[in-house]
Amino acid sequence: MNIYDIAVIGGDGTGPEVATEGLKVAEAAAKKFGFKINWHQYDFGGERFLKTGEVLPDTALAELRKFKAIFLGAVGHPQVKPGILEKGILLRLRFELEQYIHLRPSK
Repeated sequence: MNIYDIAVIGGDGTGPEVATEGLKVAEAAAKKFGFKINWHQYDFGGERFLKTGEVLPDTALAELRKFKAIFLGAVGHPQVKPGILEKGILLRLRFELEQYIHLRPSK
């Protein structure tokens, strides 16, 4: 049986709720097609930023590099100035991990 380790960044607002439902879909696919997923949860987002002042520490980026996939929920928080989370999480992950596309809708 193939086993996949996948990082999860639930995000902010409705992001964690939507991500939770997405994980259920992935688990259903894993069951149907005979593979296993080990989810590794990370709390990067607005709440963490407000508590710690950190957006995405270098140590976290190094750890995220070990995963073949990152399941990322919506990022953005009403108490965090626009651009901080988007640049600090989304753009940093895209550029430093060479993620170049977010294709919608997926099939």
